[in-house]
Amino acid sequence: MLAGLMPEQASELAPRVDAIFLGLTAISAFIVLLVVGLVVAFSIRFRRGSKANRDALPNLVSREFEIGWTAATLFVFVFIFWWAASAEIRAFVAPKDAIEVHVVAKQWMWKTQSANGVREINELHVPVGAPVRLILTSQDVIHAFYVPAFRLKRDALPGQQTEAWFKATKTGTFHLLCTEYCGTDHARMLGRIVVMEPEDYARWLSAQPEGDDLAHQGERLFTARGCAGCHAPGSAVHAPDLAGLWGRAVQLAGGRTVTADGAYIRDSILQPKRDVVAGYEPIMPSYAGLLSDGEIQELTAYIRALGSGSRSSRRLGEPPLSSRVPGGPEARSPALVPGAPVTDTPTPAGPATRP
Repeated sequence: MLAGLMPEQASELAPRVDAIFLGLTAISAFIVLLVVGLVVAFSIRFRRGSKANRDALPNLVSREFEIGWTAATLFVFVFIFWWAASAEIRAFVAPKDAIEVHVVAKQWMWKTQSANGVREINELHVPVGAPVRLILTSQDVIHAFYVPAFRLKRDALPGQQTEAWFKATKTGTFHLLCTEYCGTDHARMLGRIVVMEPEDYARWLSAQPEGDDLAHQGERLFTARGCAGCHAPGSAVHAPDLAGLWGRAVQLAGGRTVTADGAYIRDSILQPKRDVVAGYEPIMPSYAGLLSDGEIQELTAYIRALGSGSRSSRRLGEPPLSSRVPGGPEARSPALVPGAPVTDTPTPAGPATRP
């Protein structure tokens, strides 16, 4: 009976969210019935003109009763907090093998791009049973990425990146909505998530127009925007080497240490003077307004592809990335198809490093 009142469940997270919702509803209904029942019972028993002993109530509500009731309420509160928080924390931590999809919201559409370069507008095709990691940002105002069947909702914020992930459990087409009022045509900001069998998804993927993945696009942009002029090993400008930067601890002027992740790289591109690397002068110009969110994602993917501090990486003077990635620029990432062997094809996350 309750199933007909709830949206369809189509993700791994949906049953947990529904269980929490129904649990909270049941606890709330019990408390309401208890309070209403006591009010009605006391109103009848201790009504005006009643011969009931009115001194019995203070004796009934003893100190021990108050302590027990308060302790029980605290226990229920802590349990509900733990139960709900555990589901929310899971929703933020994507599996390491998740398909990475960048989502850019703008008035009034959703633009998605997978790590292998496939772009879509107001649509996202994914395979069933595979975790999908979403990296969201907005080009203008606050939007909210909401898929009712997945019980997934996450804000897309201008100038920031937020993340979410899901694993679809059934095939079909599911509504994608914006649930943050974002302007005149907010109600028309609609899309759809198409969940396919892995074999069908592989065929769909191979039928898409050939194109470079994010890392290869970022490599070209890195040169076109003049980044290599400062960050190349042979440059006369004293700027950090980006090879092996990803995931490494970076010592900043002032003594703080940060991890070189997507958020750090994005800030380095847009606000390079905020956190300056120790030993370097704050000479890098800001690219705020000069690079789109999509271009920042491409640059981040390229820097990530240069390697992390935990493994060997290509220096900027070596052969280009396209000559090192199996299949070249047009290669589709097998990691996007469940069951296919995983390669070292790079994936994106945020912007470039500061001087």
